Amino acid sequence: MNIKGIRFDTEFRFKTSRSSGAGGQNVNKVSTKVELDFDVVSSALLTAEQKEIILQKLKNRISKEGILQVISQTERSQLGNKEIAIKKFYELMNKCFITRKKRKPTKPSRVSKERRLESKKRKSEIKKLRKKDW
Repeated sequence: MNIKGIRFDTEFRFKTSRSSGAGGQNVNKVSTKVELDFDVVSSALLTAEQKEIILQKLKNRISKEGILQVISQTERSQLGNKEIAIKKFYELMNKCFITRKKRKPTKPSRVSKERRLESKKRKSEIKKLRKKDW
């Protein structure tokens, strides 16, 4: 499953508002905070399988209506925040489709078993020496 090469730009919706935090008068006057909305459920670019994977893996970031929201307010300019929001979106998409390697179960080696038993014996000896046997 791969989403490389898919350009989602046509399906982005942007909202801007006043950012919170430091920035002086800039914060009070200029709408620099950018919210990127992407409708996962009604996206024409994604297959049903891809939508399922995104809805499952990003369920904490997706609203009940199926809209993925990415917010950026770190920069002092709207353009900078827009670029960061788009970058974050693509990073999220790429993370969704990375498949983890399946773990191959292995047995502990003979040497590691012996080492473990030896350390248990040592600990046992140390604890025996702590006891006061009058």
